[in-house]
Amino acid sequence: MIGADAIAKCLIKEGVDTIFGYSGVAIDPFWNSVGKENIRTILVRTEQNAGHAASGYARTLGKTGVCAVTSGPGATNLLTGIATAYADSIPLVCITGQVNTDQIGSDVFQEVDVTGAAESFVKYSYLIRDVKDIPRIIHEAFFVASTGRKGPVLIDIPCDVQLQRISDFDYPDDEPKMRTYKPTIKGNAVQIKKVIKVLEYAKKPLIIAGGGVFLSNAKKDLRKFVEKHQIPVVSTMMGIGVLPTDHPMYYGMVGNNGNSYANRAMRECDTLLMVGARVADRAVAAPDMTFDGKVLVHMDVDPAEIGKNVGPTIPIVGDIKHIFADFMDAEFKDRHETWVNMLDLYRDSMKEEHHSSPDFVNFQAFVKKLCTAMKDDAVYVADVGQNQLISCRNIIMKDRNKFFTSGGMGTMGYSIPAAMGVKAAERKTQVIAVCGDGAFQMSMMELATIKQFDLPVKIVVMRNEYLGLVREHQSREYDGEYNMVYLGSDPDLSKLSEAYGIRYIKAENMKDIDEKISDFLSDDSAVIFEVLTDPEENVI
Repeated sequence: MIGADAIAKCLIKEGVDTIFGYSGVAIDPFWNSVGKENIRTILVRTEQNAGHAASGYARTLGKTGVCAVTSGPGATNLLTGIATAYADSIPLVCITGQVNTDQIGSDVFQEVDVTGAAESFVKYSYLIRDVKDIPRIIHEAFFVASTGRKGPVLIDIPCDVQLQRISDFDYPDDEPKMRTYKPTIKGNAVQIKKVIKVLEYAKKPLIIAGGGVFLSNAKKDLRKFVEKHQIPVVSTMMGIGVLPTDHPMYYGMVGNNGNSYANRAMRECDTLLMVGARVADRAVAAPDMTFDGKVLVHMDVDPAEIGKNVGPTIPIVGDIKHIFADFMDAEFKDRHETWVNMLDLYRDSMKEEHHSSPDFVNFQAFVKKLCTAMKDDAVYVADVGQNQLISCRNIIMKDRNKFFTSGGMGTMGYSIPAAMGVKAAERKTQVIAVCGDGAFQMSMMELATIKQFDLPVKIVVMRNEYLGLVREHQSREYDGEYNMVYLGSDPDLSKLSEAYGIRYIKAENMKDIDEKISDFLSDDSAVIFEVLTDPEENVI
């Protein structure tokens, strides 16, 4: 067989059944070989979205997503998708074609040093120069991507290596032995005992749950612990959904754009357990002040995150699922009923009511109505901008709902391709992408992919004719002098929908909004729902 055949067979061994990507001469041998295997291939309309679609696929199934593109501009276009996955710790194996090995470094047509360009936002990268290394490298790549702190791994494969002959081989089935990569899984027993002792005497304990809870598949474990000991929980943006929003122990999202009562809980607690979350600026604006005088327990599988922005009282390195399994074995008295009652009062009395112009749709109310009407296992994918902040503050999450967004990188145009990946992973799942008109125009070319590959995503376009969040910033910092933020009223989404053969609904205000949402969600077809919102409305 040739190297490309070997790659395809290795992917089959790793359980790969779907690859998102784009073609080109330098990656054509690979696609030709993949076409002979039982692997579904989905042709996106720009390479960046191959990474986003693979991300949505990976987050839905809890497995490693795969994407592949050609060399040069194909590889550089993919970099944003790779960086977005890296920021949110999403496991991907990203394959790029490369010029022939004897041409590397000579600036030939469509040559780019993609491994060098991606160095700061991949877990690891490979440039395959010997066809015999393919089985080992593919096996290592999936192992690295899916263990420890998960993330993207890049494999760059020259065209001539894809065409070199390789004899039949036995694909390794044991864990790769990598001298420099040994992730810690189990938490230190001594540190765990210290946390239990601290919780024994805590009067105001609080858990901040982040995206690491999902990556560790520890959602049920966290919930059992919380319900057993009645410990209040707030979440970061990436942690939305760790508990249903109506759970009595859930008190909203923290951060600069979070719920006021959640931030107050974080300020007033005496013991803070940060679980699978980074101490990042969007969640904790001033960590030294926020954590002053508190016992801070930071649990993360990545030792580099612990102590990076603030020194914890008790650090625990390990997989969240394993750590909470150890916690469940411990018994301690709960001494914080007064604290829970206080947080209940904050949650009830500090709810934010947002009033919009009656001439437009109240997007806060719209999100609540949409969430109430969507299915119990629906996936809500928010884009970036005002729509993201409004979604995070107002979303209603039932136990089986999932919420995806680009939290770390804040990549506009993420929602539609990521939602395609979700739909490719679970065909029967209701998938809703919510974006602004700016983000929509960054990925509207994927409407063709949605139609061609029958990925009926439902798309909400919050239309205010501005890059809303940047306009807000300019209204405050530059006295309302707006520059480079006005999008105008084009394109006509009714005609665009017709061009792609996709249903179209429009809401100009709150009149008949319940009926329109019901129509939007009524079947499994792709729909574009244009929702007009006030161009001058601020959300921060």
